[in-house]
Amino acid sequence: MEAEVKLVRKKQKKKDILVILSFMLPALFVYTIFILYPIITTFNYSLFDWNGMGERVFVGLQNYTALLSDNTFWHALKNNAYLILVSVFVQIPLGLIMALVLFSSIRGKKVLNVLFFLPYLMSTVAVGLLWIFMFDPVNGPVNKLLNFFSFESIHWLSGSNSALIAILIVMAWQFAPFYMILFKAAMVGIPEELYEAAEIDGANGTKKFFYVTLPSLMPTIVSSSILAVVGSLKTFDLFYVMTGGGSGNATEILGTYMYRQAFVNFKMGYGSTIAAMMFIIALVCAVGILFLDFKRRKKQGVA
Repeated sequence: MEAEVKLVRKKQKKKDILVILSFMLPALFVYTIFILYPIITTFNYSLFDWNGMGERVFVGLQNYTALLSDNTFWHALKNNAYLILVSVFVQIPLGLIMALVLFSSIRGKKVLNVLFFLPYLMSTVAVGLLWIFMFDPVNGPVNKLLNFFSFESIHWLSGSNSALIAILIVMAWQFAPFYMILFKAAMVGIPEELYEAAEIDGANGTKKFFYVTLPSLMPTIVSSSILAVVGSLKTFDLFYVMTGGGSGNATEILGTYMYRQAFVNFKMGYGSTIAAMMFIIALVCAVGILFLDFKRRKKQGVA
């Protein structure tokens, strides 16, 4: 009797596995075609000298050695590093502040909710064109405001020092609302009992934030950091629209440099090498963040 029960359970387990696989296969098929295959193909192309149309010549790791000695690559990577810093230390805190404002007892929260989220709803091309006008050296509202306070006009997008700063400001303005939504959703899930217990212990608003809200939001902060790092490394459109990586390569990033090498200079192999390095760097950063979070949770005894 016991053997028959085990046999029935084994058959049922196989059926369950088949049902699970049948539901997963369509998603796995799409994931393989549009994610895994392009990644594998990118690493394959990076081993060839190829213009995208003619015969491919296998060069092994020569593209990688050339890339590591390419000053423009390191300059683009440095700009991406600045973008990562702004994303993690400006966009995420701004998103948290906006979420806290929407969870406060302030009046007009519905209007603020729309105003805060509006930049993220706009397409990146529209945002780029809007801010090109905003930063116009003659008629732009930004310089008009500077002139009103007796400051000189700044050639924001043509100056080698100011162009990157201008785009980083726009990036923070557009993408901070995305993190606001993440934090707002996470704050809904914080049990009200925790705040009530903190009040009984005599905690004020500041202490409730640091001892209840912030620890409860740590998983969201970790996820947001990974999204910020990966998004900063693969960004392209806003930089391409606003400067195209110009101003003497002042705003060159890995995305624009990859595009220029692959589709302007027709060095598809070298462009694929840049893309492969972007993937490797993003993967290392994501794993590093997860490892640090694991160490933090292990230290707190929640891993």
